Amino acid sequence: MIKKRISRGKFEKMQQLSNSNGVIAALAIDQRGSMKKMMEQAVGSENYTIEMVYEFKGLVSQELTKYVSAILLDEELGFKGISDKNEQAGLILSYEKTGYDVHTPGRLPELIPEMSAQRLIAKGADAAKVLVYFNPDEEDEIIQKKLGFLERLGDEARAADIPIFVEPIVYDNDITDDHSPEFAKIKPKKVIDTIKELTKDKYHIDVLKVEVPVLFKYVEGYTENGDPQVYSRDEALAYFKEASDAATRPFIYLSAGVPTKTFQSELRFAKEAGAQYSGILGGRATWFDGVSAYAQGGKTGLIQWLDTTGKNNVETLNRILADGAVPWYDIYGGLDNIDVFDLNVAD
Repeated sequence: MIKKRISRGKFEKMQQLSNSNGVIAALAIDQRGSMKKMMEQAVGSENYTIEMVYEFKGLVSQELTKYVSAILLDEELGFKGISDKNEQAGLILSYEKTGYDVHTPGRLPELIPEMSAQRLIAKGADAAKVLVYFNPDEEDEIIQKKLGFLERLGDEARAADIPIFVEPIVYDNDITDDHSPEFAKIKPKKVIDTIKELTKDKYHIDVLKVEVPVLFKYVEGYTENGDPQVYSRDEALAYFKEASDAATRPFIYLSAGVPTKTFQSELRFAKEAGAQYSGILGGRATWFDGVSAYAQGGKTGLIQWLDTTGKNNVETLNRILADGAVPWYDIYGGLDNIDVFDLNVAD
């Protein structure tokens, strides 16, 4: 195998974001608009203040980064989380504006205007994360705008010598309910085609943060609440394997807002399928119930929940990763097959 050349800054930051096994066992709490809604619904609009969101993110980071390799945060609402995280945990910062302009076709991505890769580094980031809504079946004009955006993003991250994590969320223009059985039928191909495209070398994406390729609640043996079966067990296993085989760069799974037990089942299923994933960025599946604990018991109630149930959620995921995930560098043939070189980055 030809040696993989990685700049020293990227390599060292990737190691900082990983655990001792080279696996990215990371926590995600970079939600912005949805985080405000969650908190307001939990405490009631008459009691809600934005300071609650600041405190919640700070406490989640403070307590749970003791047990993870890294945390994904936003600066807008998560600045306390940035300052209060465990110093051993790596830091991934969101670089995209939240949401998209509903009046412009294509769900086009946009970076935070006042931010840059260099500024993220100055704030302590070990990686930048960008979410991109991606429909591989979209009209070519829209696709090319997004691919051009990703090429520019990749070049900026290379120049700054910082890893870039890209999170493609697939969608369809006609089937707009992405939790429906109809969307479940077309999701695997969309995820697989997206992985094939975005792990091409020309985008210089260091880690792809991807959805599992199926809607798990429609998999044989995992349906509940009267949901129909869309995939047989063997079909779902094959989709996980095909999506993994399509990747030519490291990829990790996001929890996509599914319940804690569901995310754990998805990861065990990925291992059974032979998927070569390199970790997770687990979000609501890790800390979601802590919102209710905070609403009911305030700071004390949340800390108690985080130090018991929250910790257990993280440690369960860590055990699953230890059994099923592979080091990020294995996609390149292992550490011995990586050629680390020095990049001259302007002061």
